[in-house]
Amino acid sequence: MSVTRQEFRDAMARLGAAVNIVTTDGPAGLGGLTVSAVCSVTDDPPTLLVCLNRGSPQNRLFKDNGVLCVNSLAPGQEELSGRFAGRSAEADMTERFSHASWGLLETGSPVLDGAAVSFDCRIAEVVERGTHSVIFAEVVAVRQGAASRGLIWFSRDYHAIGAG
Repeated sequence: MSVTRQEFRDAMARLGAAVNIVTTDGPAGLGGLTVSAVCSVTDDPPTLLVCLNRGSPQNRLFKDNGVLCVNSLAPGQEELSGRFAGRSAEADMTERFSHASWGLLETGSPVLDGAAVSFDCRIAEVVERGTHSVIFAEVVAVRQGAASRGLIWFSRDYHAIGAG
């Protein structure tokens, strides 16, 4: 018995995940997209796993820049998440970034002001698997935001979690 693509997608909708805007900037250009497939790999060296769809035009941009920042969103940033997920008419990346305030840490990737936490990373390795690039990203800087609540995606909708 095999699991169909739709069965798998429906089951994954019940696996809650943090909502992140993953950004990059460098010689290949500015980029950013909404990603829920992010997790910790190890704390020595601090490393995250980030999955990017291989069909995304931004996939190559991240790999060519060799850096990224995972910005984990807080409640109230749902609209920004939608913009970076491509659910708006804005095709221009500069326009997407204009809807929030951004800073920098070590790599030059945009760091979202007001994020619950931001992980600034250098790409250490990329594994191609099925429809996605699995990126192992070594964390070189962290900025913890003031938000005491986080934002997750569960059952195809946003949900606030945490104290408050």
